[in-house]
Amino acid sequence: MKSSLRRTLKTISAATMAAGLLAFGVTAASAHVHVDPDDTAAGGYTHLTFNVPNESATAKTNKLEVTLPTDTPFTSVSVKPVEGWTAQVIIADLPKPVTVAGTTVTKAPSSVVWTADAAHQIGQNEYQAFALSVGILPDAGTTVTLPASQTYTDGTIVKWDEKTVEGQTEPEHPAPSFVTTAKDTETTAPTSSAAATPAPAAATASAGDGGSTAGWFGLAAGLIGLAAGVTALARTRPAKGN
Repeated sequence: MKSSLRRTLKTISAATMAAGLLAFGVTAASAHVHVDPDDTAAGGYTHLTFNVPNESATAKTNKLEVTLPTDTPFTSVSVKPVEGWTAQVIIADLPKPVTVAGTTVTKAPSSVVWTADAAHQIGQNEYQAFALSVGILPDAGTTVTLPASQTYTDGTIVKWDEKTVEGQTEPEHPAPSFVTTAKDTETTAPTSSAAATPAPAAATASAGDGGSTAGWFGLAAGLIGLAAGVTALARTRPAKGN
């Protein structure tokens, strides 16, 4: 019986360690500026949430600039307000005219710049989420790359603009990106009120990212509790012959 209990405890301990490593891996993988779209269907509109962690031990993040595509430009870009941050959508001439949904486009949003006031800069062990409502998404199978530039209070600028190649090691500073999928059966443009208040969908996207990490920590905590219960049972079980 004692041998069986020892084997059980070892198995639970191993599972707990594995869960902890998985949880750490999720957190570590999030230590990049990355983008989470809530819909990737071609021809439609989506909310993009950029999660920006502070990776400096001595400085704070006070500015973020996201570059928007010009070969497959967005004709609609609106910004979700972030407390303590001002946002500016930059409109620029395209390198060449592009046809979007049957319309020839010569100008489009080229970047979005967020700047923090002194009280809302991103500090050590902190991150901030920045959300956009954009459209129209390009054809299915298109990789939409959104290079980001992160500025710190000590003057350091980190450019998240390196291309990720499938099958190769991820670069040190990968550019945020996503791939569009097949067009929905019915795709409609957002109403003016939806475009003006993209908060619910953007908040859902942000919560989904945090929920995944929280789930792993919940699993690890549950396994630790189970291990403690089995240990207590082993200590209280009477020995043979009593």
